[in-house]
Amino acid sequence: MSTIDFGQIVQMVSSRPSGVAFRRFVRGRVAWSDLEAVCREVAARYDRSVARVEFLDADNWLSTPCVVGDQWFVKIISPQNALVHDVFTTGRNLGMFSSGTEGFFERFENPLAMAEHELAATRRIREIGLKAPEPIEAFRHDEFGVLVLEYLPDFRTVEDLAPSETRRFAPVFFDALARLHAAGLGHGDIRAENVLVMDGEPYFIDATSLRESRAADARAYDLACALGVLERKIGAREAVDVAMADYTIEDLLAAREFVDFINIRPDLDFDGALLRAEIEKRAA
Repeated sequence: MSTIDFGQIVQMVSSRPSGVAFRRFVRGRVAWSDLEAVCREVAARYDRSVARVEFLDADNWLSTPCVVGDQWFVKIISPQNALVHDVFTTGRNLGMFSSGTEGFFERFENPLAMAEHELAATRRIREIGLKAPEPIEAFRHDEFGVLVLEYLPDFRTVEDLAPSETRRFAPVFFDALARLHAAGLGHGDIRAENVLVMDGEPYFIDATSLRESRAADARAYDLACALGVLERKIGAREAVDVAMADYTIEDLLAAREFVDFINIRPDLDFDGALLRAEIEKRAA
């Protein structure tokens, strides 16, 4: 039987304590024996007799993420994670409906379906020539869905970039997002932690499931989230300036309709009023 060297636990927590407590609550607690069993299974599948494991307390509400053998990034998705995703999805769709827009987020049947969707989404992103960790496999272990991706050891997130670095990165980011949209894809969860940066290029992770019938709204939502992420780093005027190299004013006006909605998300902290005003100024 494979053995696991459970190494140092890496904690990457938000600076907002309430956000940390909320994430811990919704993620729930997976028994240590279950986590160990999943990690043993991952090691065995790749012929490792010993593998170091680091569990990451990252901004991920819907799984227990870890790194196995310094080579594989693994998400362990529990039934509670799937239930929380269902609740979040219902809340998002109801919120959009109350603001006059039909919701476009899809639900998952179980933890394995969540893992399989992200694997497929990551493959599609790479197929159109954009950057994403190499997708390896998704499988079921007891009641858990398990996603295995390439581990990128040297990445940073948009949140980690200094303002000067963000200004250099922003055009590349919007170009990649526009290419994603031009290929008919949507991401559904653009935030600073879901855009990794390596060698100045964006790597997309954590794409969620979206209804194809609402593709235009989903892409407008993506753009609104991207503008919000960059508004916090470089300001509304510069964020809109950069976006206009890849998107039309009609695209920006469509994104404006989601600004107030996404501004209430606990994981997106930006000045929504300034962003809306800047978009409206360009449309005037």
